Amino acid sequence: MNKINGIIIKGIGGFYYVKSGKDIHECKPRGLFRKNKFKPLPGDYVELELDGTNIGTITKVYPRKNYLIRPPISNITQNIVVSAMIHPQINYGFLNKILVYAETMDIVNVLCFNKVDLATIEAQMEIESAFKNTGYKTIFTSTVDDSGIEDLKQVLKNNVNVFSGASGVGKSSILNRVIPNLQVEIGELSRKIERGKHTTRQVELFEIDEDTFIADTPGFSNIDVLENIEVEELMNYFPDFSSYLGKCKYNSCIHHKEPGCAVKEAVLNDEISKIRYDSYIEIISQIKDTRKY
Repeated sequence: MNKINGIIIKGIGGFYYVKSGKDIHECKPRGLFRKNKFKPLPGDYVELELDGTNIGTITKVYPRKNYLIRPPISNITQNIVVSAMIHPQINYGFLNKILVYAETMDIVNVLCFNKVDLATIEAQMEIESAFKNTGYKTIFTSTVDDSGIEDLKQVLKNNVNVFSGASGVGKSSILNRVIPNLQVEIGELSRKIERGKHTTRQVELFEIDEDTFIADTPGFSNIDVLENIEVEELMNYFPDFSSYLGKCKYNSCIHHKEPGCAVKEAVLNDEISKIRYDSYIEIISQIKDTRKY
């Protein structure tokens, strides 16, 4: 038996396609996985056995850094959150919920604001102010004059990347600029590993450079950030709050209606943006409504 390691790039109909080096191996998981009701996911790093037949066997799935249920994918390292600066206008509430969700998964967030060619310098400064002290890398792009595209290419390197954001913000156009042959690669890969019985739409990973992947993740932006977050934990997923946590009058402060709150004082002093704080309060309200506190 020849044992090798690789990463699952696609799973369809009980078959998994594992990329190891320059090769893609069609595999079935060991029966023990089914017995234990454990399902490998795209993004999983695995060990597989090749015995000279056409079908390899996945014998081990290495521990996951994180995994999403919808869509099912693991080991994401970076989330590129794409918004349009204009047409449509930025929905800060929706954007901040995506950022929080990624924070809970220990995924690095990168902010990408598209259509910068249509916006004013003042609009760009307003966005930068809205996310000050978050530590999030912010890139302004245009698919008209390719502004920011080279910066985005550099950010993608050595990561398993997902692109998230509302519809109509230009995610597909940006991807076509970042990797001009991506659609060709997607088509070729699909033809290479598709079988007649494999017809279900699934998550795929596409390698665009060495150790650099983009996940084709249908539905990633339709996540429910409220499912597993408690009100008392939410503050930990706002990195711009971190310098002020533990400095409030009350140890149990959730930075909402309590007096002597260091976070609220930072908002008043323009050290934390009001846009971010308003999103925080909105999410708290939604969590409470969902849990019926």
